[in-house]
Amino acid sequence: MKAAKPDLVVLWNKICLEDDIKSFEQLYRFLYSRLIKFSIYYVVDKQAAEDLVTELFVKCWENRATSTHVLNPESYFFIAVKNQSLKYLKKNSSITFIDLVDAEEDVSVTAQTPEYIMETKELHRQLDFAIAGLAPQAATVFRLIKESGMKYKEVAELLNISPRTVQTQLFRAIAKLRLILQPLQDKGSDEKKLGKIISLIILVGTLSFFYFL
Repeated sequence: MKAAKPDLVVLWNKICLEDDIKSFEQLYRFLYSRLIKFSIYYVVDKQAAEDLVTELFVKCWENRATSTHVLNPESYFFIAVKNQSLKYLKKNSSITFIDLVDAEEDVSVTAQTPEYIMETKELHRQLDFAIAGLAPQAATVFRLIKESGMKYKEVAELLNISPRTVQTQLFRAIAKLRLILQPLQDKGSDEKKLGKIISLIILVGTLSFFYFL
């Protein structure tokens, strides 16, 4: 029988507002092994993953008083581990990091115009804002699958839920995001293009980070 999932929001509030070390230990025990697996997905090195995750927890404890703005601790930790893992790769390999946004356009890194870069930043801002409006579990599932390219089974194991629940949460996230972002397609020619790209991202998961040797 699986242990009941703790209320991570309650734990986080106790950590940030009351300096509750027991709540921090409970949060650590619940997330640690999942975050290790998630980091290994990127760095392919267990020791490096353990170091990255441990360092993240240390920083989170040190900065707890200024972290009350975090509304979804689980999603926050997964995103933070992803970012730290990517930084590790960038620092310790010769791999080039490329952000591919529009799968319909063959745009090389050197050919990106200032307008393209600005549009990409705006797209990310709008999408992040929309994702923030999702239910916590739906937001986490969406980011892990659409941004990190993980499979339903992998996400299910990380979040300790069934693959069917992962699928349901992803479909709910996509449906709500399409609804939230729909107005962007009706405000003018420039934003129509932005809306088109966002719709493409949601439908086929092109907001992924790829690495090319």
